[in-house]
Amino acid sequence: MKIGVMLPLGAGDGAHGGMPGWQDVRAVAEAAEQNGLDSVWLADHFLYRDPAGQTYGMHDSWTLLSALAAVTSRVELGNMVLCASFRDPGLTAKMAATLDEVSGGRLTLGVGAGWHDPEYETFGLPTDHRVGRFAEWLEIVARLVRGETVTYEGTYYSVREANLDPAPPHRIPILVAGRRPRMMQLTAQWADSWNTAWYGAPNATVEERLGTLRQAVETAGKPAGSVAATVGIIVRDPDQPVHDPSSQSLAVQDLPEAITAYQNLGVQHLIISPEPMTPRTVELIAKAKQSQDT
Repeated sequence: MKIGVMLPLGAGDGAHGGMPGWQDVRAVAEAAEQNGLDSVWLADHFLYRDPAGQTYGMHDSWTLLSALAAVTSRVELGNMVLCASFRDPGLTAKMAATLDEVSGGRLTLGVGAGWHDPEYETFGLPTDHRVGRFAEWLEIVARLVRGETVTYEGTYYSVREANLDPAPPHRIPILVAGRRPRMMQLTAQWADSWNTAWYGAPNATVEERLGTLRQAVETAGKPAGSVAATVGIIVRDPDQPVHDPSSQSLAVQDLPEAITAYQNLGVQHLIISPEPMTPRTVELIAKAKQSQDT
């Protein structure tokens, strides 16, 4: 099983609950690479506004991911997940092809339909028909990164004889995050992997979501296991202070047992959100992985 970690991105992720800088993001990514983890991931938001109305700022995830491609050499890189509404499909495909070149084939293009209305409203983006828009967007992106010349006329997007030149030097895997029936249908149709998040130890909800993936793949007429299952979990180091701890986080000392349990459920990649997002937490996660590998 592969093990990856989320990286700090916005206010609350940095030291003492502050805004992380580039050096903080880089330090956590380098800790993952140096300690033998398999992947690093960044969320994708303009901002987050909590129910009380407090707004938390965010860095641009794609810019950070591109910088990380240049300062790492082994770990896989991905977004968890890139919001389709923020970037035109042709632009996204072009960006992915270039980042795949920079990273030497380490990119997973993680994508989703988006969900957080305040960032849409703040930046003037439409909130209607999000999944309908995503369906068109995903088809265009997937076909482009897989080498097709695409002509497509949809309700929300259109392209004419579009292709990627230069083409991506490697096949870029696509990951989709979602759980409702239409998103699962799109996952089975276009994705190489799928994600559900956020959890602690495996529970009935995880098992149910994994069942929906298997059913979607079967309904699409594809071989069992043709879309890899990935799960996002939250892991906390109790010995480090956490600004806003999750109520469902898993203590890092319990991670080896959880890795085994998820592996037994058929999960192929665990993507861990560390609490706190520090190199020290990443080192502890890596030790848990190593204990499973030996």
